[in-house]
Amino acid sequence: MQNFRNLEVWQLAHEVTLEVYRTTRTFSVDERFGLISQLRRAASSIGANLAEGCGRGSDADFGRFVQTALGSASEVEYHLLLAKDLNYLEAESHLRLESTIQRIKRMLASLLKKLRTST
Repeated sequence: MQNFRNLEVWQLAHEVTLEVYRTTRTFSVDERFGLISQLRRAASSIGANLAEGCGRGSDADFGRFVQTALGSASEVEYHLLLAKDLNYLEAESHLRLESTIQRIKRMLASLLKKLRTST
């Protein structure tokens, strides 16, 4: 069992989650139970799944949680695009967050590949 806080991908995912929370404070109140909620849940799900997976007993179990985190990262990617297209998110902020999400996705894919080859 490893400490999730030591994973670079978890650290990056946590930073994105904090940024998503800060950014969504400026969204329309109409989106409180829609886009804001969906984006925050998807973003926090990345780190939460990595944390839960680290507490599992095997690489195969951990891999399932990494796969779920990868799906959540893709969901964040879509919600960020939607927020930009609805003019809730400026292009510069979108680009910065999108770039970080892409990096997270690459890191998760690499971790997943490593876990699958070790089992």
